[in-house]
Amino acid sequence: MDILTANDRVGQYPASWYAATADAPGLYPEAKGDISCDVCIIGGGFTGLSAALHMAEKGFDVVLVEAHRVGFGASGRNGGQVGTGQRLEQDELEEMLGKTVARSLWDLSLESVQLVRDMVAEHAPEAGFTDGILHADHRARFVPDNHAYARKMNDEYGYDLIRPVDKDEMRHLCGSPAYHGGTLDMGGGHTHPLRLAFGMARAAVAKGVRIYETTRVTKVAEGDPARVKTESADISARYVLWACNGYLGHAQKNVAARVMPINNYILATEPLEDDFAKSLIREGHAVADSKFVINYFRLSEDNRMLFGGAESYGYRFPKDIVKLVSKPMLEIYPQLKDTRVDYAWGGTLGITLNRMPHFARLNGNILSASGYSGHGVAMATLGGKLAAEALAGQAERFDLMADVPTPRFPGGATLRWPLLVAAMLWFSLRDKL
Repeated sequence: MDILTANDRVGQYPASWYAATADAPGLYPEAKGDISCDVCIIGGGFTGLSAALHMAEKGFDVVLVEAHRVGFGASGRNGGQVGTGQRLEQDELEEMLGKTVARSLWDLSLESVQLVRDMVAEHAPEAGFTDGILHADHRARFVPDNHAYARKMNDEYGYDLIRPVDKDEMRHLCGSPAYHGGTLDMGGGHTHPLRLAFGMARAAVAKGVRIYETTRVTKVAEGDPARVKTESADISARYVLWACNGYLGHAQKNVAARVMPINNYILATEPLEDDFAKSLIREGHAVADSKFVINYFRLSEDNRMLFGGAESYGYRFPKDIVKLVSKPMLEIYPQLKDTRVDYAWGGTLGITLNRMPHFARLNGNILSASGYSGHGVAMATLGGKLAAEALAGQAERFDLMADVPTPRFPGGATLRWPLLVAAMLWFSLRDKL
């Protein structure tokens, strides 16, 4: 089955609240004939768009090819949450990599959030940025460790934007009896991801980037220059960046062995009355909980509950996304049981075995950045910037990310499915126990 068309039609955005409320650029042309450039970027999500913009600013002649439309994949479908840190917490990174590297990765994460803020301010003010992410613990036994982690970040990392939240305050800020406490991180926040992607695309084109949509890559031939083959074009490029994340499929086997697609789902309710909306999320923060299959949710600008939850591990989305996502939503907010759902959609993201991004030099002039594991709004945007730095000769920060181990899935790209599904089902069961 083809991951690019299993659930979607070429050139059409999914029927999401994001697509309904974003002003898409006009359709960029399909690549045709012989094309030459300094850099060919494969993928028009946050990684690819950020890389294109930053590379153009450094004077590169950039071509970006996208099989569907810019922002079509996870970049335009996600929960819009922009979190600090990596997908692993600092304790785990210190144990795995040592304190010096862990601190460098933390600093990169803060830069990634600031970069998103800057992109919104400069290129997509319509996307907005609202401060604050509540990390909500669904088990009382998790709260002490979560509070200790906040204090660690205050004391050891000098990060004073995160603080503990007790059960009563959590109930006040997030009007649900499901949570026992947690933390509030005012360094992170949330945005409208598809509007941000569109703003980045327009900015890249204004800098001279040539964007080609509905242009599917069929082969990349290594060499100097590399040759990027599509169904109707032959692109000669000094450098190539793979920026496909969950929609890579098997197009690049070395990356596919370490980055695996999974599906996640979001629904948007009808607009809620102001008082009712505030009773659900008092201060407009985003919320992400402590379950392995995370529930994540926030209020939209027009007071809809945007609720993300549930996962699936095959290429096809379920037939009834509303039913699938309503179940965890009503467990958190039973008061929404009579609320109409106006939109429901799915998307595919890329995960790694240890949930850290996979950055790689595939050979001297071909790079890859993907595998953001649900933490991609910030880190993918930074990933594009780091790739631009690497191609301009300042590779230290890209190589820092590339040196973080991202193991191959057992069985590689071919046999990873049954093992992953078994593991995911176990962790999902653990959430219920």
